Amino acid sequence: MNELKQKNIIVTGASGGIGNSIVEKLYENGANILATGTKKEKLNDLKFKFNNIKILSFDISQHNQIDEFIEKATKEFGGDLHCLINNAGITKDNLAIRMSFEEWKKVIDVNLTSTFLLSKAAIKKMLRNKSGKVVNIASVVGHTGNLGQANYTAAKAGIVAMSKTLAIEYAKKNINVNCISPGFIKSNMTEMIDSKFKDIIISKIPSARLGEPADVANAVLFLASNQSDYINGETLHVNGGMYMA
Repeated sequence: MNELKQKNIIVTGASGGIGNSIVEKLYENGANILATGTKKEKLNDLKFKFNNIKILSFDISQHNQIDEFIEKATKEFGGDLHCLINNAGITKDNLAIRMSFEEWKKVIDVNLTSTFLLSKAAIKKMLRNKSGKVVNIASVVGHTGNLGQANYTAAKAGIVAMSKTLAIEYAKKNINVNCISPGFIKSNMTEMIDSKFKDIIISKIPSARLGEPADVANAVLFLASNQSDYINGETLHVNGGMYMA
């Protein structure tokens, strides 16, 4: 398939399970991909598996280097940037009254502020061609709240609201900014959940199962492609019916 042929796409958080699946799906559909993350070994594994993708190690918490990163990434593509997938994120869970300021700040800084700064820098590049796509990975808990995740839920809810504003500001320039809110997806994180608690989670999902990373990747493919050109400022929920907006 060549749904994304000649499209230059940056994927952050590419070394994780969902990130891997996103890279694979975009690669299968002809995209030129630059995969980024902090785990160099896993990035090299991706490059070995998909031998014509580009990799660039970068820590998105380094806010003062984000403009430089986007500049370097765009040069790797030869000058044009068509799509940014903001997939990277962290968790530092704790009950609210026990949550330290550092636990709060780190998650907000990485999950929300970095997403804003990356989107801002990417949009500046897209304005040159008067077209582009930004796909931000939010979370079901940004809509529902979740025990022990005041920082994470605030950041993910902030991403949704911020994306709507960016969509309004740049729609006339043919730049689409949308979100995907995954539910509970099979990953290293969900594998660490106690089996009894996992059963409780699954009991609340109408589909009666955890999602697969490919379920998120399929949604990314749609929003990154021309098939979603008239969709802007929206959130696509991928949660097996756990939350229905």
